[in-house]
Amino acid sequence: MESLPEPPLVLVLVGTDHHPFARLVEWAERWGGGRQDVVVHVQHGATPAPAGVRASALVPHEEMQRLFQRASAVVCHGGPATIMEARRAGLVPVVVPRDPSRGEHVDEHQQLFSRRMGREGMVLLCEDVDELDRLVEHVLGDPAAASTTPEGEQARREASARRVGVVVGAVVDEARRRRKAPRRRLGRRRAGG
Repeated sequence: MESLPEPPLVLVLVGTDHHPFARLVEWAERWGGGRQDVVVHVQHGATPAPAGVRASALVPHEEMQRLFQRASAVVCHGGPATIMEARRAGLVPVVVPRDPSRGEHVDEHQQLFSRRMGREGMVLLCEDVDELDRLVEHVLGDPAAASTTPEGEQARREASARRVGVVVGAVVDEARRRRKAPRRRLGRRRAGG
């Protein structure tokens, strides 16, 4: 008897930061819960586990590599390591950067990095969780939209890694400039002095 093909896997990764990322986990639960046409696996970290989808607080590296190879779409936080792991596996991730104003991180580095990567066409940037439905459905409907390289095209992978190095360097330089920029003091001048 012939077995049925497995449905596409949507891999959702929030990383290992101690801040919860409920926005992304709740989206995965809402979007993937109860669906029969896809499998959703959520690595939820410090956020409570979602219902109705596969979930793991943490995923060992070897298992993560297997999940990347099986995934049709990756949705992740804006951590550079996670983004690069997805790209190394041949996938352009849909990236939802953590937002420090929502208590999801300590600073805006994920937003800065993800925006830059989005401008370079290296991620599908999504800063509005409501947009995730459209982006993930697009990726599932057009797998080429989220594929970084055809098989065996090592030169393209190397060029991608070099571009990431340039992007990371630019983000670091921008952060340094922001820290060193002189701050103007507002105040009154004394008359006659």
